[in-house]
Amino acid sequence: MSIQPARRKAALTNTAREPVATTVEPPPAPMPEAVEFVRFCYRRSGVTWPALYDEMCAVAARGTFRGLEYEGLSDLGISFALPELPRLASIVERVVEEERAARPTMTGWRLKTAATV
Repeated sequence: MSIQPARRKAALTNTAREPVATTVEPPPAPMPEAVEFVRFCYRRSGVTWPALYDEMCAVAARGTFRGLEYEGLSDLGISFALPELPRLASIVERVVEEERAARPTMTGWRLKTAATV
């Protein structure tokens, strides 16, 4: 009977790992033009993330926003690459909140239904 597997298992389970401390810097504020691009796309479609991503891709593919396509939008800080999606989603969230806050409220109004007509 060999004791090799027991030693190996003990060696693997007894390894202490020290936590690694890293500094996480907040992402830079988006350029105003990047925010305007997202606002343009939101106003065209009225949908939010993630459906707005499809609208932004379509606008970029056609150059509908100021003639800017993917490369030009990249210069503004708009990237459709997978690692950049959290940043893009945060810009979308900001724009959607601003747009919803700017909508006039309909206090005091009531919709007429078939029962009230």
